Amino acid sequence: MKKLLTSVVAAVACYAGVASAAEIKPAVVYDLGGRFDRSFNQAAYTGAEKYKADKGTEYRDFEIQNNSQREQAMRNFARRGMNPIVAIGFSQASALEKVAKEFPDTKFTIVDMVVDLPNVQSVVFKEHEGSFLVGVLAAMASETGKVGFVGGMDIPLIRKFACGYAQGVKYANGDAEVFQNMTGTTGAAWNDPVKGGELAKSQFDRGADVVYHAAGGTGVGVLQAAADAGKLGIGVDSNQNGLHPGSVLTSMLKRVDVAVYEAFDAAAGDSWAPGLTVLGLAEGGVDWALDENNEKLITADMKDAVAKAKEAITSGSLEVHDYMSDSACPM
Repeated sequence: MKKLLTSVVAAVACYAGVASAAEIKPAVVYDLGGRFDRSFNQAAYTGAEKYKADKGTEYRDFEIQNNSQREQAMRNFARRGMNPIVAIGFSQASALEKVAKEFPDTKFTIVDMVVDLPNVQSVVFKEHEGSFLVGVLAAMASETGKVGFVGGMDIPLIRKFACGYAQGVKYANGDAEVFQNMTGTTGAAWNDPVKGGELAKSQFDRGADVVYHAAGGTGVGVLQAAADAGKLGIGVDSNQNGLHPGSVLTSMLKRVDVAVYEAFDAAAGDSWAPGLTVLGLAEGGVDWALDENNEKLITADMKDAVAKAKEAITSGSLEVHDYMSDSACPM
């Protein structure tokens, strides 16, 4: 998987010419927020759709509306012979662990959490590394020296995004100020664009002129508030630059799409294996987005600075602190 993620383009080109070695019936269970949250879940949907287009393999998916549906959806898919089943989000772990034990011959992949079972593949990302890069860009784009972060559910994983971002901001401008707000403490925090917009506006009112979100569907409101205020937003997970061209500075890419694609393809090619895969900058698992929607916002100096930071991180000469390693942030 790590080789695949080093180059998405190369991966897709390779897969397009290889026939599946086994018949599969893949399925995806999205987290709260749904397949069209324009962020985390939608990245998974994009990967599944890409596999379908490349291979002609149909898949099933399910959008949970509450926590009780997680276990029900996975069990129903397993009973119907769906295999592999990909669970999107850390909140799926408890349900997946229970259902995976009931169906030991079914392959399960979970994104954003580790479940240690012989029929489960766990994929996690170094979000702090990608967040560091967009933090560098935020600091360099800011005219006030004040930037913001809006998280979704207040959990260690989202603190990990926030801490990586703050480190990147301070790396580029040691005098910069970083505001932080979390949307809530329940799953509803992923799908509240109104509150996301309100939190972003409060940070703009305090002087921030760039705000990064890691909030799923809630982040749509953050980016809208930035556009309305004539400020800059930063997207997450999927490339959200096109939501408000010229107002989204960049997006921190988290390649959930490729993780889903590879889970399907590995199962089809009989190369699927349980265990843990950790994907960061070096593996192509995270990055920042540059396209026609934001190219006028990114100066040559900004490109150079973020390229140097990326090289330093991938070479190991610069280590970005992982909040989840000790529940603390040095910034």
